[in-house]
Amino acid sequence: MDDRTLDLFVPENGDEAAPIERHASQAYLGYAVSTVKARALPEIADGLKPVQRRILFAMSQGNAQGFVKCARYVGEVLGKYHPHGDSSTYEAMVHLAQPFSMRYPLIEGQGNFGSRDGDSAAAYRYTEARLSRFAELVLSELNEGTVDFAKNYDGKFDEPQLLPARLPFGLLNGSFGIPVGFSTRIPPHNLGEVAAAAAHVLRHPRAKLDEILKIMPGPDFPGGGQIISPPEEIRQAYETGRGSFVLKAKYEKEMLARGQWRIVVTELPHGVSVRQVLEEIEALANPRPAGNRKEVSQEQKRFKQFILDQIEAVRDESDRRSKLRLVIEPRSSRQDEKELMAMLMVHTALETRYPVNLTWLGLDGLPETKDLVAVLREWTEFRLNTVRRRTKFRLDRCEERLHIVMGRLLAFVKIDEIIQLIRACEDQPQARVKLREKFRFSERQAEDIVNLRLGQLTRLDGVKLNEERKALEAERKGLKEILGDEKVLKKLVIQELNHDAAKFGDERRTLVKAEERAQVERTVLEEPITVILSKKGWVRARSGHGIDTESVGFKDGDARHTELECQTTDTLTVLASGGKCFSVDAAALPSGRGDGAPMNTLVNSGSDEIVWIGLGEPAAPLLMANSAGYGFRCKLGDLATKTRQGKDFMSVPEGAQALAPVPADQGPVVAALSGDARLLLFPLEELPLRPNGGVGVQLMALPGEVSLAAVSVFDGKTLVVSGIRRKNRAEQTLQGKDLENYEGKRAQRGRVCDVGFRPDRLAA
Repeated sequence: MDDRTLDLFVPENGDEAAPIERHASQAYLGYAVSTVKARALPEIADGLKPVQRRILFAMSQGNAQGFVKCARYVGEVLGKYHPHGDSSTYEAMVHLAQPFSMRYPLIEGQGNFGSRDGDSAAAYRYTEARLSRFAELVLSELNEGTVDFAKNYDGKFDEPQLLPARLPFGLLNGSFGIPVGFSTRIPPHNLGEVAAAAAHVLRHPRAKLDEILKIMPGPDFPGGGQIISPPEEIRQAYETGRGSFVLKAKYEKEMLARGQWRIVVTELPHGVSVRQVLEEIEALANPRPAGNRKEVSQEQKRFKQFILDQIEAVRDESDRRSKLRLVIEPRSSRQDEKELMAMLMVHTALETRYPVNLTWLGLDGLPETKDLVAVLREWTEFRLNTVRRRTKFRLDRCEERLHIVMGRLLAFVKIDEIIQLIRACEDQPQARVKLREKFRFSERQAEDIVNLRLGQLTRLDGVKLNEERKALEAERKGLKEILGDEKVLKKLVIQELNHDAAKFGDERRTLVKAEERAQVERTVLEEPITVILSKKGWVRARSGHGIDTESVGFKDGDARHTELECQTTDTLTVLASGGKCFSVDAAALPSGRGDGAPMNTLVNSGSDEIVWIGLGEPAAPLLMANSAGYGFRCKLGDLATKTRQGKDFMSVPEGAQALAPVPADQGPVVAALSGDARLLLFPLEELPLRPNGGVGVQLMALPGEVSLAAVSVFDGKTLVVSGIRRKNRAEQTLQGKDLENYEGKRAQRGRVCDVGFRPDRLAA
């Protein structure tokens, strides 16, 4: 390896890159520019990528009548204009022919060109194609000097740099591409609306986006569907060139015999297939373990049951006659179809988001993300220039023909002299020279006269020539007027836009109507259940209300703690002895078969015991207390959490534990009972309201090892005290003067509750 070779790899100094690095950088930059400009991004002018443009040009150059094998066109494109892979070229050709991909297909296919469900097209040796009627809008002015031509890759053929599109096909059919450093996602639009918007921009060069959106309110997809995004979101996407639209399927409710019904989906969001929706519903009904788990989660099982309880069957009845028809049969005719479809909208692609990225190659050849008004202005600039070039071409052709006609008219007048002169000449070159010298014909006129047939010198032909002269002069005047007056040019372009819209336009397919996104209020069927919590924290749910709980068995050493009647759609609030609170879906509780499951497997309570499980309105007032004698007021909704980890709501001193919360709407008086049988009554209003929890304030003075046994809120008139008497439960009702002895203020010691037994509970 010599020094020159080393120079390729080692920088000469720290400030300069090595030649190999410069070469790699330049080579990659060239590749990046090639992918951006020569492959992936569409031109604003004709809305086409290079491969699409070459396919259409190659098809227009053939003299074939009717459908021709796609293999022939693919070969033409590869051999003459696009030296890349045959598969990518054929895929581009297929895409131009798919009515579910292109709003206005430029190619008409015959044979298997794929399906919306993702089926691939047949090989190009089996399929046939021809240009569609919409291709006229792109190619009709190609040979009128409207665009520049350049040599192909090997210099043997000429190909157009752009196609003279009479409408902005980039907006009509949309585009998708991901080159290096860029991406584009342009939605399709309605032809009539786009033509009207372009005409509006021509009339009003300073048109605002709001004016354009009144004409074209949003995309128009081939498969229809509905855009439910709010107007502000649509406007922002078109104003910045980036954003997204929410698309929703269209469906209808079909009534059947005996009150039965079913849902029929007739239109899907763009890019969504029936197969995809069926697979998504199948995945919901037969879930697979997520991640590295070996079994499906409890939530997946619950949602599976919900799906099976809602849907009886789903099938695809699409055919050539009815086109798209996805049938969804409910489990029961008593179900709400809106609730059923909302659930499917949320969990399948029946409702999806379509990203928008209006990145193009502008007329300057540079990639840029443009707003909608800028796109229309730039395209109208291209169209005006195209029509200007077309007019100049037609004017030149008109003047050339008029020049010939004027020569023939002069020859018609002096035909006898011209015939004698030509007969006296030895050959045609001499005849042309003599004609130019004697009658002052131009070279072109002299050549035409020499080649003129005698049969064209009749009197009738003379009349026709004079009529043609008048028509040509009138045409020349009109063409010069177009070229000389910008207003006339714009008026012509607007007329052509309106004509094309009337000839090729159709009705809008996609409904633009703002709606709220689908939301699922619940993912389980509403059924009554009874929740049973044991003293050791085992929980289970039995179906129904009013069940015989005496028949419920528990593990040895365990017993019943709480029974709660609720619905499967309810959310339960759980409080642990350490002051942490949790929210648990009732449907997530294990069934009543067996002993249930420990509550700490459903919530992250650690080693803390579960002291309370409750249900009610979020605004329901509660009194929170702990065995250390502290407490406060709050609402049930303050205890709600969104995660399995829960939240630390009540601060509990070491060695103490939280007590079960009690309703704080039973009266204005709080009763506090200590472990040494002292009772204190004080006004509820002395307790602060703490929505964020915390330590609270002292309810009752507790010396030494004494703890707070129970609290209650009552009306101040009747209080039930219960406790142990000789190993049996006993209770006594305190009323009137019996209660006056225990009245005091918060944080006092209270008086001994002399009821003949040791009390440990209170009840209003």
